[in-house]
Amino acid sequence: MTATLLDDATQARVVAAYLKRHPEFLSEYPDLAAKLTMPREQGAVSSLAVYQLQSLRDKNAELERRLAELIEIAAENEKLMERVHSLTVALLRANTMEVTARSVVAKLSADFHTEQVRLLLFGDEPQLPRAEWLQQIPGGAAALPEFAEFLQHNEPVSGRLSSEKLTRLFGPDAGQIRSVAMMRLGDSGILAIGSHDPDRFQPGMGTLFLKMISATITAALARSRDIS
Repeated sequence: MTATLLDDATQARVVAAYLKRHPEFLSEYPDLAAKLTMPREQGAVSSLAVYQLQSLRDKNAELERRLAELIEIAAENEKLMERVHSLTVALLRANTMEVTARSVVAKLSADFHTEQVRLLLFGDEPQLPRAEWLQQIPGGAAALPEFAEFLQHNEPVSGRLSSEKLTRLFGPDAGQIRSVAMMRLGDSGILAIGSHDPDRFQPGMGTLFLKMISATITAALARSRDIS
């Protein structure tokens, strides 16, 4: 019996190998194809044609799902691009440091639906207003040791921050902040966007638009300084 089982297994492998080399075989013998059955993961067995048809339907459904996801992502990216463009236009119209700073906070708060925006600007600009969203740091980057590692790089950071960093950025509102996107503004300072939603900004999320926002604001701040 053991020898018979081995022979059957060997013959099965030979048949399988042959069919792989000649995928058109069943089309030449339709009567044989009609008699074959294929196992289903659930329920009873079905004919090969039905099995193949269902497999194609499953693949098409998966492709349609992926296409819908891509279309949704593209639509969201288009909206983000429009908001970045609107921010850029507003900053081009700004002709003073105060108008530039106010435009940044206003556009990010309104167009990007953010709960908290904070600008930490290095230096001391008398023309800038006193406001909860603005901190002037006369000592520059050296006066922010808790952000030393972040300031060594030019990459945005998103996710959750320690209570120490949240307090430094958002002051009395720190307790409401659950996630943050933080960008370095060149040598001008730091921009922080805080959200009450812990999933709004997550580690590993795409940073393309954050980099665009950072570069736009950095250029606008430098331009305003040159004008003044």
